[in-house]
Amino acid sequence: MSKDIRIRKGLDIKLVGEAEKTTANATRSNVYAVKPDDFHGIIPKVIAKQGSEVKAGDPLFHSKTNEHILFPSPVSGEVVEIVRGAKRKILAFKILADKEQQYVDYGAKDVSQMSAEAITSHLLASGCWPFIKRRPYDVIADPAVAPKAIFVSAYDTAPLAADYDYVLAGKEEALQAAVTALSKLTSGAVHVSVNKKGSSPFAGLANISVHQLSGPHPVGNVGVQIAKIDPINKGEVVWTINPQDLVVIGELLLTGKFNAERVVALTGSSVKKPQYFVSKIGAEVSSVVYDGGVSDTNIRVISGNVLTGDNVKPDGYLGYYHNSITVIPEGDDYEFFGWNKPIFNKISPSRALTFSWLFPKKKYDLNTNTNGEHRAFVVTGNYEEVFPMDIYPLQLLKACAVKDLDAMEQLGMYEVAPEDFALTEFICVSKQPHQEIIREGLDLMLKEIG
Repeated sequence: MSKDIRIRKGLDIKLVGEAEKTTANATRSNVYAVKPDDFHGIIPKVIAKQGSEVKAGDPLFHSKTNEHILFPSPVSGEVVEIVRGAKRKILAFKILADKEQQYVDYGAKDVSQMSAEAITSHLLASGCWPFIKRRPYDVIADPAVAPKAIFVSAYDTAPLAADYDYVLAGKEEALQAAVTALSKLTSGAVHVSVNKKGSSPFAGLANISVHQLSGPHPVGNVGVQIAKIDPINKGEVVWTINPQDLVVIGELLLTGKFNAERVVALTGSSVKKPQYFVSKIGAEVSSVVYDGGVSDTNIRVISGNVLTGDNVKPDGYLGYYHNSITVIPEGDDYEFFGWNKPIFNKISPSRALTFSWLFPKKKYDLNTNTNGEHRAFVVTGNYEEVFPMDIYPLQLLKACAVKDLDAMEQLGMYEVAPEDFALTEFICVSKQPHQEIIREGLDLMLKEIG
């Protein structure tokens, strides 16, 4: 049964540089990279050594704790470098791509005739399993633990996020194959949440429960949807997956090929022509950024959105789970007496010397300046205004900071992920790293409680 979700608490951050609904092919990247740090908690064990030839879909490494969870190459070519950091930690696998791509043939499948065990084995063998994450802890799902439900958020409300209704248009066949397969892996439903005002490709699909979303960000966060539809209790597990990753899984089932193609939204006020580009997982960011053109030299390139994305340099690589690249001015300048004068060009939920509340539809050209320095937590009550879950955010953050496991459990830690605290971090007058605090708290719970 479907359930509409409407929230009032939240904050829409309207920025200059939204992508136009036109799609172009990005310049073909010479080198692609798969970064183990994109898979939180995974310790990689090398399969494809430096100098070896791989096809698209061949495994590069597997998880040290579960050798069945494989991480594939997005392209065919030569593994030219395995980048290592301190203590020989593996930072990236770099593949020099072939001009003519070759794919591992995993065989086309009839999903309707497959059992849950066969689907799980197929997703593990083909390297598609890392697309599936679990809550609690927001890490790659354990294939041995069945979820009570699976959630897909097909409406991203983050600033300048990709429009899934546009990106997924025409991919209904692959989406249907993927959700049919996932529906066999859970005793519950596959919940898909879409924009109430949009026209989603998921609307006519079978084997799913569709929910319509309305309200400000973070209504598009899958954590908010889980809390409203089927909250997580202690001992329960749900899985989550991104819509574009469903397309990869669906195409694998239909064609037998691991096709890492991704439609990426190039956005931000420093981009001359924001639009969509067809690229691949792990592509060089420069192959997309310079196709759109940049209007400044002092910029920050972000793989993902401005709230939760990773700071990558123009010679960096697209994150494994990211659907957008955002380019905004670097905020390395300071305003003289900026704290003591009326502010018209910034967003704030406060009405003290700020006037963004007078212009709810205005788009802002913001930079990366935090407009303040790190200081002790100040109790303002602002967090609750943008946090729609039935949780006390300040108390939970403090419980994580002091590593109080009992308090973390009682305050709802099982339901949250770092992205759920991106807005509270944005408005925090204390400039505390909320997402980092929550991530460390989740890691502690996973280690101590499991």
